[in-house]
Amino acid sequence: MSDSFVLVINSGSSSLKFAVIDSHSGDAVLTGLGECFGLPESCMSWKFNGEKTEIAIEGEGSHHKIAIGKLVGLTSELGLADKIVAVGHRIVHGGEKFTKTVRITDEVTEEIEKLSDLAPLHNPAGAIGIRAAIEAFPSLPQFAVFDTAFHQTMPEKAFTGGIANELYSEYGIRRYGFHGTSHYFVSREAAKMLNKPVEESSFISVHLGNGASVCAISNGESVDTSMGFTPLAGLMMGTRSGDLDPGVIEFLIKKGWTTEKIFDTLNKKSGFLGVSGLTSDARGILEAMENGHEGAKLAFEVFTYRVAKYIGSYMIPLNSLDAVIFTGGIGENSLPIRREILKNLNLLGFVEDEKGNEDARFGNSGIIAKSDILNAVAMVIPTNEEFVIAKQSVELL
Repeated sequence: MSDSFVLVINSGSSSLKFAVIDSHSGDAVLTGLGECFGLPESCMSWKFNGEKTEIAIEGEGSHHKIAIGKLVGLTSELGLADKIVAVGHRIVHGGEKFTKTVRITDEVTEEIEKLSDLAPLHNPAGAIGIRAAIEAFPSLPQFAVFDTAFHQTMPEKAFTGGIANELYSEYGIRRYGFHGTSHYFVSREAAKMLNKPVEESSFISVHLGNGASVCAISNGESVDTSMGFTPLAGLMMGTRSGDLDPGVIEFLIKKGWTTEKIFDTLNKKSGFLGVSGLTSDARGILEAMENGHEGAKLAFEVFTYRVAKYIGSYMIPLNSLDAVIFTGGIGENSLPIRREILKNLNLLGFVEDEKGNEDARFGNSGIIAKSDILNAVAMVIPTNEEFVIAKQSVELL
């Protein structure tokens, strides 16, 4: 297959991201987004050959279905339709049922819907996207790639919560982890950069974006990760609290808060936004901090401290360390945040390469620090989750 393009679809509750990926090079030939589904401002935009186009999405019925219908016409109009060999879907939660990428059948779609209790905002939307894509591209094989699958190699001691066993046996409450395709991708790229087999490598992967997580990777497999039963656990994030004493929930309920208000606050009004009282965007935090905003300064300090603390703790499940890998929008681009995290890791012996750190931004990989104590490096690698989805889909053809 000289031209093996894969249409990658990521369905949100009111949005649909898509890309046509060259499964050999990883290059995105076409990227696009449908958003505000169900609202009057519903629209769809895409970028092809450097040019961006936007159209309104109008009509009755599912806007996911309408958007995918327009996508069919778009791929044909741009001369891509005949080169697409498969459709790959990003699905957030695979529970314990799905430990790897699978070809989609009716039974797989039904299982994804059954797992909606574990990801109520994401899995139902994923199933809607699957059904719409099957109807739109009936002749193409379709595959589901799960955020949680990479973490299914975690040992029992890492994924088991310190709770009554019946909560796990009856409800499946345990650590699942997310950002699996990102942690998988950067660990493989890091092994290539270090000229070492991934099966003989040890990494701590740090995905920092509006959502953020850390993953300990031993011999190519996830052995622990900071997100838990849901993506709310672990690091402080753009609007999510991260780790929190569960007693706070009981306390707020006694104060008259509803569970809806509590979890809306923890998911949408906490993190950078909650601590700073200003913004959820890391760039806004840094700008406000430079202008003397105390709330922004505190948010910066809490975030970088917690990331460093997780990195330090993830030395425990590893026998050695080859690299700490920074990725995600913040991890790839924010020099001040990376610099502060490295400062907090001083006991591990990391010394920043200032020029390397400055150069490793805006799509560039590179080594940004070294530790003689650990014989390890810190590095930046831009993630490419869409390529993972495309590659794993093609591998199953």
